Amino acid sequence: MTTATAKNSNLSAARSTKNDEFYTQWADIEREMNAYLDYDEEVFRDKVVLLPCDDPEWSNFAKFFALHFHDYGLKKLIATSYAPDSNPDLPAYQPTLFETEAPQFDEVKTHANGKLFVLDRDVNGDGIVNIDDLQWEYLNGDGDFRSAEVTALRDEADIVITNPPFSLFREFIPWLVGGGVRFSVIGSGNAVTYPDVFALIKDNLLWKGATGNNNDMVFGVPKGVEVKESDRAKAEKLGYPSDDKYDYTRLGNSCWFTNIEHGRRHEPLQLMTMADNVKFSRHNDVRGHEYQKYDNYDAIEVPYTDAIPNDYDGVMGVPISYLDKYNPEQFELLGLSGTSTYPTTKSYGKKERVVDGERKKSNTGTLGCVIRTDSFGPGTHFDVGYPVRGVYRRLFVRKKADA
Repeated sequence: MTTATAKNSNLSAARSTKNDEFYTQWADIEREMNAYLDYDEEVFRDKVVLLPCDDPEWSNFAKFFALHFHDYGLKKLIATSYAPDSNPDLPAYQPTLFETEAPQFDEVKTHANGKLFVLDRDVNGDGIVNIDDLQWEYLNGDGDFRSAEVTALRDEADIVITNPPFSLFREFIPWLVGGGVRFSVIGSGNAVTYPDVFALIKDNLLWKGATGNNNDMVFGVPKGVEVKESDRAKAEKLGYPSDDKYDYTRLGNSCWFTNIEHGRRHEPLQLMTMADNVKFSRHNDVRGHEYQKYDNYDAIEVPYTDAIPNDYDGVMGVPISYLDKYNPEQFELLGLSGTSTYPTTKSYGKKERVVDGERKKSNTGTLGCVIRTDSFGPGTHFDVGYPVRGVYRRLFVRKKADA
């Protein structure tokens, strides 16, 4: 299994089991927020911040922003939680002393209702606003972000920050955009291929965050949730051994998606000319080879971000991981292979898959980018009247004239 396949399988497993209980680590939140503050130190000042999936008893997001309420200059911090009875991912639920010792505790609502947490003033009179001043009450409903109740909180907020349920990410992004808020949320890197998400990226209304891209982000999961031993070992190696509350796993393809500015997306890629790539590239399949042209798109194939030639003015197909370093002032994002966002130059009739020279019964469907080859040699090819080989999903980009 390749590294990319292994990373994707972790997220696929999370979706297939509908395990949405992944708790973000403090260090990952801190690194990302610091990147926004480095670009604009006033980014959070006088803002209402909503954390719509974050019970302060469990969530590092809520604890983090409560700790930084004063130095960030927040106007108000709002967090909500999801009702235990509506959350099948919780293996067991027992209310904490924080809840049971509060006068508003309700034995029925603690299971059936979500909770609303608000931090906006010094309640206990110690002269500082922090988590000890947090006030809470039960929501009328279960705390689903799509409810009118939580949507009204979104409309009150200036900024939304959270790790939403992986299985609901496709719905969560349009919900954020519909509120006209700034936001920073964690999701699968594969989400860039979702039509709604890609359209926002293409229009420069959404971009990758500053940190975590193509790295191993570690998440806590409730005790009892199945974790691959290899992922548990990797998390432990990164400094997160299992403890009394959580086991830990890594999701290598997770990343931040945001519309909050950070300086790293304006750093130009340092690239070589096409001739220098052919002569000096560290990649064996680039060094000593001409850049190939697709058979079905008017573009050349660039298999690695660092192999993008800085002197080529035509359209290039690049890996979707290029978005980790995408600078909108340097390149124009034109479309995504296999979609209607960029036109094909050729459509194929009958297609047949050929693996190591052996023809297989298969329905290949619509092909993405393919490159014409000389023969049906080792590996997987497709017979479209002649041999072609497919490449991974590609973004189409073009260097800006003044870049």
